[in-house]
Amino acid sequence: MENSEIFEILEKLCVPMGVSGCEDMAAMAALELLAPYGEGHTDSRTGNVMFRRAGWKEGRPVLLLDAHIDEVGYIVSYITPDGFLKISPCGGIDARTLLARQVSVYGTAGGETEKLFGVTASIPPHLSRDSSAAPKMSDVYVDMGFSDSREAGEKIRLGDYALIENGPVKLLNDRVSSKALDDRAGCAAIIMALDLLKDRDIGYNIAVTFTVQEEVGTRGAVTAAYTAAPDKAIVVDMSFAPTPDEDEEECSPLESGVMIGFSPFLSRTMSREMAETAQRHGIPFTYEVMAQGTGTNADRISISRGGVPTVTLSIPERFMHTPAEVVSLGDIRAAAELIAAYAEEGAAEE
Repeated sequence: MENSEIFEILEKLCVPMGVSGCEDMAAMAALELLAPYGEGHTDSRTGNVMFRRAGWKEGRPVLLLDAHIDEVGYIVSYITPDGFLKISPCGGIDARTLLARQVSVYGTAGGETEKLFGVTASIPPHLSRDSSAAPKMSDVYVDMGFSDSREAGEKIRLGDYALIENGPVKLLNDRVSSKALDDRAGCAAIIMALDLLKDRDIGYNIAVTFTVQEEVGTRGAVTAAYTAAPDKAIVVDMSFAPTPDEDEEECSPLESGVMIGFSPFLSRTMSREMAETAQRHGIPFTYEVMAQGTGTNADRISISRGGVPTVTLSIPERFMHTPAEVVSLGDIRAAAELIAAYAEEGAAEE
């Protein structure tokens, strides 16, 4: 799979709205991309994407590949008498990115979801006492052009979702910027790994979960892991790439490959196996050492049922939880290649 094909997958995954708690559109896009490799569905109770790779055989150990499908965004929490919307964050959003932005609001008052547009209201710098301060969410309003709350209520209901939408664009050096790369890039790595394993008979049954509500408490992972009942799990998520204001000790550069997690919450055996597999296959990687939890679905999956040996693979990312996240296509490829190599070799050694 060429880098251009990885970018096409990201286009299909990142464009659909999938704010935590409203992941349906993103889930449908993911299911279409998974379809060539097996059978999947959306869990009607949770919204999780549940998938089994073709060639499933009873008695084989189950290797779970997980990434979360949701993205950070907003929920409409109030409509003022003069028709402005107040929004509350779903997930950890950098409020500095919010002012004077175009916002998409997915209104449901008309019966079907309608994508509408507005802008976040901002005080002109000429009138602001301190234009350098980040806004408080309680001071942010969305102007959609409504005359009053009655008119707004014909289109928007409390509890509708909103987000700042930037679709994928190519940067130089095979880098990509988009909203929702956290964690649709992880989903893309898993889809690419399935493509690398296509038509290969391996010793694992492979289950895939693209889980919901990670950004609001890794909630989808709890039920997905219980249902999938894996023997091992690989969780693919994002971690930090350095920028001028970052501590480089806690980051891995773009184009450095996949980050293999080491944490008390993770399987030391799997972490070491991953590093050894990457070395054997010449797959670029770095270590991601976490003194406690990982802050990912791995923390929940590892204690599902009677316990699941779990490892994290992270893709370095700049500007996390903003509408302009940046990743390297080569790092996504490295994650996919390592997943495929581990899946081919691991079960044979058990």
